[in-house]
Amino acid sequence: MTPAAPAGDHRDMTAIKRTRAAARGAWTAVALLAAFTAAGCGSERHGDEAGAAPTPSAVADVPCPGESTTAAPAHTAPAGDHYAENHGFRVPIALQGKARCEGFAAAKRIEDALEPLRKRGDFSAKSARRALTGLGYPEAKVKVDEGGPTRVDFLIDASRMCVEGSMNQAVAKAEAFGGYPDGTGCEPPRGGH
Repeated sequence: MTPAAPAGDHRDMTAIKRTRAAARGAWTAVALLAAFTAAGCGSERHGDEAGAAPTPSAVADVPCPGESTTAAPAHTAPAGDHYAENHGFRVPIALQGKARCEGFAAAKRIEDALEPLRKRGDFSAKSARRALTGLGYPEAKVKVDEGGPTRVDFLIDASRMCVEGSMNQAVAKAEAFGGYPDGTGCEPPRGGH
């Protein structure tokens, strides 16, 4: 048994404190080493070029021939509004890369085919259907609805893409997209929560 230190002798306590401080320092070093390893330090592989930019995982879209480069204003909902969150299943899938340019070209052909009807004030579903099937779209894949005496709405299932739009007294407008996230094809999904 070791004799007790005389009152006021703090040598043993100082040694214990030094030992604890050294242990904390060792654990800190281990923690830092683990953090650096997890962060990927030293993970460069032979053949990698240092400082090379990572390969993008998304297709970078460039303007398609004939496309306007003016960006449409983004819609922002109020912070407490959950409309976009609750109706995300109704947001069409955007086309990317080459498919986006093909969709842009298809929409332009459709607008050009409907423009003569618009100029002469022919807003019948029958005339619009004839113009759209005249572009080669199968009758069964073309849906046309009259939206009143001066409006026609249409939806075309063009296999690799969907094209929807309308024609009214002011404009014939078409837009291509890749379907809907819930797998309903070109038809907008119904329901929600």
